[in-house]
Amino acid sequence: MTRGASVQDVVSRGGVRSLFQPIVDLDSGRVVAYEALARGPQGSAVERPDALFTAARTAGVLAELDQACRSAAFLGAIKAGLLAPLTLFVNVEPEVLDSAPMDDLLALAEQAPGRLRVVVEITERALAYRPAELLRTVDRVRELGWGIALDDVGADSLSLAFMPLLRPDVVKLDLRLVQERPGPAVAQIMNAVNAYAQSTGASVLAEGIEDEGHLAMARALGARLGQGWMFGRPLPGPTPGYDVAELALPATARSDDPGSTSPFVQLKAHDELRRAPKALLIELSKQIEREAMRLGETCVVAATFQEARHFTPATAARYRDLVERTGFVCALGQDMPDEPVPGLRGTALDAADPVCGEWDVVVVAPHFAVALLARDLGDTWPDPDRMFEFALTYERDTVVAAARSLLSRVAPRTALPPAAQARLQPAAMTSTLSRPSGPPVAAVPSTTPAGEALLHRALAATTSGVTIADMRRPDQPLIFVNAAFEQLSGYRAEEALGRNCRILQGPDSDPGAVDAIRAAITAGREWRGTVLNYRGSGPDRVPWWNEIYLAPVTDENGRLLQYIGVQNDVSARVDAQRALEQERDRARGYLSRIEQLAYTDPLTGLANRRRVEESIETALWDARAGGHALAVLFFDLDGFKSVNDAHGHPAGDDLLVAVARRLREQVRRTDLLARLGGDEFLLALPGLDPATAPAHAAGVARQLVHEIARPVVLAGKEVVVGASVGISVFPDDGHQFAALLHHADQRMYTAKHVHRASPSAMGPDHGSGGPGVTVRLTDDTAAP
Repeated sequence: MTRGASVQDVVSRGGVRSLFQPIVDLDSGRVVAYEALARGPQGSAVERPDALFTAARTAGVLAELDQACRSAAFLGAIKAGLLAPLTLFVNVEPEVLDSAPMDDLLALAEQAPGRLRVVVEITERALAYRPAELLRTVDRVRELGWGIALDDVGADSLSLAFMPLLRPDVVKLDLRLVQERPGPAVAQIMNAVNAYAQSTGASVLAEGIEDEGHLAMARALGARLGQGWMFGRPLPGPTPGYDVAELALPATARSDDPGSTSPFVQLKAHDELRRAPKALLIELSKQIEREAMRLGETCVVAATFQEARHFTPATAARYRDLVERTGFVCALGQDMPDEPVPGLRGTALDAADPVCGEWDVVVVAPHFAVALLARDLGDTWPDPDRMFEFALTYERDTVVAAARSLLSRVAPRTALPPAAQARLQPAAMTSTLSRPSGPPVAAVPSTTPAGEALLHRALAATTSGVTIADMRRPDQPLIFVNAAFEQLSGYRAEEALGRNCRILQGPDSDPGAVDAIRAAITAGREWRGTVLNYRGSGPDRVPWWNEIYLAPVTDENGRLLQYIGVQNDVSARVDAQRALEQERDRARGYLSRIEQLAYTDPLTGLANRRRVEESIETALWDARAGGHALAVLFFDLDGFKSVNDAHGHPAGDDLLVAVARRLREQVRRTDLLARLGGDEFLLALPGLDPATAPAHAAGVARQLVHEIARPVVLAGKEVVVGASVGISVFPDDGHQFAALLHHADQRMYTAKHVHRASPSAMGPDHGSGGPGVTVRLTDDTAAP
């Protein structure tokens, strides 16, 4: 086969061959399985797996190549004697799941009846792209009596999100988990995978084991199977020097076609059915959505809306947040568009589908599962009052079955969004059918003219701005921009190419966001976020909000080559959010003002009776818990009526304000001061020692009466008033505010009558010409 042979020739003439890499039981050291890895003809331009699959995608023969790879794997395994007790791992290419024929697998398997044990690998790239086809493929594979392996777990959080739904028999850890330094993400993956393996009996397989350090890490991660160059490189036949053993797989029951039933039907006999109006279901749904956002990227959310008209603008706002913060979100209903909000997988249901009569919200994550499953009772009441029969279940099997039922209806993407194109585009990815364990396979744009032309046409057609920056050159210049980017940025391609993306920044671009982008690029990580950019050049640049997704592109040695940027103008959304926040701030301000008016005396600014009563009740709880005392001092001004009569009510108001200010200046920050009304004031002293509380309260009362009795200047004239005080103490005089206020009030009046009846009862201020003051401490004790 010459280097110029076309991929069509390779596929049609049987030019695809298989190599086999051993999978070892880490405890026994025996080979239990082999993974089939596809290669093109030796010496040809498509010998390497990345070149082979890139060429097949470009030529439109990916499905044919996928089938040829499986044929080569089966025939090669039979010829090499890789039969029972060994197991053969083969792959299904995610982009052809809906057309991947299973009959060819069965026909090939019949050539070695009972002797060919198979596990079909499915990569996580298929999870969000074609979930319905993926579930059907899994069921078809299980019908053949074979196992399922989920490949590259950990390379993307979606693998953890979908793992409970696929129920794989083998979980293959991405080689980076073994080869790179562990961090929080590794701990999260290890936690989820080990929990799944313990609950299901699935085997954990670590890829990329090349030395003893990798082996130790694989064991620490919970792997009992291993694969990598340490055990053997891909060969046309078995790897010499190993004993063989059988790979034990968990007994996984075959499920019925999930698309033939609805989520509500998945409820068990013991699930309690209740009835509620739509208004309650809305609130339950919102709570489940909040739980999903807390779970984050390892969470799958599926929901039904009966009809698209029920997907309101308020719902769209909530689901936009869900898309940003969770792994996968889909919405189903009659007339539902393919993408109700960016990133949300919409699916239009046939009117006869039983799901159209349901209200379902399902959340599945590695350690959490919940489903609200409801059925419309068909009444004709106003929409918020329509009645549903429902159950709220946390039973994992039921929730997973409900999620599978909904995801089995999700249509495949006919046009991938740009971010997904960057991850799934032909030149940037290689099939796990063809990828040997070891260093990462090349993930670079195609260098073939046909590949570049196809790629550029695809990028030019998208409505999102797409840029590619060369990370190998100084200042990381742009080497590709599409037409949509030109419109977004205001720069023509010839103006943008060769320049750094910082040309979009301006005076109000957030330095924190810019630093975050730089940090992600320095670390070679993906980055998502929204940044204020400026359109065009010159003094009249127009600001716009740019929602950016950045993805690194590396070569086969992991070296960073390029960054792909996908950008969208979300100014309208940001402006709407800001307007909403402003409205909320104004509403909060109004509520704060209303609360202030409800709890504050408008004349003096002190707390009113309602507020001080609530505060004292709280202080009494604290006093009971801490064994403290609390004193209540009830003040009534003496001579206030004379001031009103002589100088008028405005002067009386000024006097009350002055008294309030003096009281406020004398009390502690923790004391509770209020005006009850008229010329009555109340002070509570919390946190007192029970043994000294009465004496302490009396001392405070004398000090405050002295302050009140100082002259006040009103309209150029000095006015002097006094005060009578009654005191009560918790716990001696009562345990509630009402009782303490009653005792203090009674003692204040007793003190006032004593003062009026006996001048000898006057306090020290009497000699200065002011009214006498009597402070009543107990029923039978008065202060001098």
